Amino acid sequence: MIKKITMLCLMFSMLYVTGQTTPGLYTIKNLDINTKESDFGTAFLGKDRVIFAAPTTNTMIVKKTWKENGQQFLDLYTGLITDDRQLIQKKRMPGDVNTKYHEAGVAVSKDLKTIYYTANNFYEKQYLTDSTGVNNLQMFRASLDLEGKWTEKEKLPFNHVEYSIGHPALNHDDTKLYFVSDMPGGFGQADIYVVDINEDGSFGAPRNLGPKINTEGREMFPYIGKDNILYFSSDGHSGYGKLDIFATKIFDTTVSVPLSLEEPVNSIEDDFAFIIDDEKDRGFFSSNRDEGKGDDDIYSFLASPGLHIHCGQAITVNVKSEDSGEPVAGATIELRNESGEVMETVTADADGSYTFASTLCDMPYVVFATNKGFLNAEKAVRTANDIDQSALVVNMNLPAQFVSNKVNINTIYFDFNKFNIREDAAKELDKVVQVMNEYPELLIEAGSHTDSRGKDKYNMKLSEKRAKATVDYIVSKGIDASRITYQGYGETQLVNDCSNGKKCSEDEHQLNRRTEFNINNESGFELVPTPQE
Repeated sequence: MIKKITMLCLMFSMLYVTGQTTPGLYTIKNLDINTKESDFGTAFLGKDRVIFAAPTTNTMIVKKTWKENGQQFLDLYTGLITDDRQLIQKKRMPGDVNTKYHEAGVAVSKDLKTIYYTANNFYEKQYLTDSTGVNNLQMFRASLDLEGKWTEKEKLPFNHVEYSIGHPALNHDDTKLYFVSDMPGGFGQADIYVVDINEDGSFGAPRNLGPKINTEGREMFPYIGKDNILYFSSDGHSGYGKLDIFATKIFDTTVSVPLSLEEPVNSIEDDFAFIIDDEKDRGFFSSNRDEGKGDDDIYSFLASPGLHIHCGQAITVNVKSEDSGEPVAGATIELRNESGEVMETVTADADGSYTFASTLCDMPYVVFATNKGFLNAEKAVRTANDIDQSALVVNMNLPAQFVSNKVNINTIYFDFNKFNIREDAAKELDKVVQVMNEYPELLIEAGSHTDSRGKDKYNMKLSEKRAKATVDYIVSKGIDASRITYQGYGETQLVNDCSNGKKCSEDEHQLNRRTEFNINNESGFELVPTPQE
């Protein structure tokens, strides 16, 4: 059969997993469009069409057949996907891609204007063979012109007359091209490689995907699905029979152990060319199983649920006093998602630490820590996109609540000539709210300042507006207005030498546009040492 002989021409640390890893459940259907010869290898052309390989229907006085099996040579066709997962409106692809020899194995760019495909080494009317007389497979790239034809056909630069390259697959942003080759230096008869696609359309150096994926046998027909999951066929990994379909997740520097998709996708015969729609969990694969209509047949499927491969990296949090460096036993630690939603709340151990073991790889989190007598602290982190990583260690230093006679927060800054509360200022004001909630008897004064630019009288009024804005924010968080007073100081208490007439940078002026919070002595509040100091 064509596909088998084509493949002969090609010679083509346990992962840390959290949650459930399952190949999914599949309902499959043989397509009406299949012929008695070989039909296989679909690729999505947008959301409602596919490209696939099928025996040529080109009208010639003398039809050419492949002498190895007497079947027609393969051409590329398109078909419309119906609601019941059939293919209709079969049309031969227009343009320069189809020749009198084989074309198959397509990858389509996201803008649907570029395709990569596999074909015999026949280019510009030259039929080239290697040193033993074999015509190896090569990869080509073509573009869609204004008339809807595939033109500007070109050979990829890493093709070689002495070995085969084919079965292209693109990642989701078209920056990497995966392919299959029997080039020297691989692990087996046919290996999967990847090459970077540069912005100008040129390529980097091909890289072998390594021994977790590639075996002594044949690894073929790669396809990149959602979440960077690589689907491929192999007869080297343990399976049901000949070629089986596997899936693995690709991380920054590692890959997960390949997972068989199991029955009914896999059978005792050859199963290959798996593709899946990321949104609808529907797709296609090819097989030469006995119940088919011809040699190789195309099957559609529905996945319910689809494949899930979860990778996790633990996050270890160590909470200490910023001043003393001693662990804060019993501190409350929250793990939040990027939106601020609390996912888990725990209490630190005696050594001030806790390990979150159920976090996902390549995900942003926020670690929040608090304890009585300290200001809150939070830190944004991101887990690694690799499966062989040790725990991510996050060191949280809790500041003392008071320094001298002031609430110990970072200075509240304002933009030039403005008094609105900036986002960075709001986070600091939330710390003032925390302290006032913790000490109901505490009274404070908000003192606001300006830089020296502008008239003295104007600056005094501007500083009063800034002081009032900070108080209004704190009161909006539930603090009684009677517990906090405010005062504007204009430019009378500069923190540097940027007075009238002095040339200073914008950063130097910014230091003077601030609000500070002093303990009101009339409250009778007495500072006590921070716990564990």
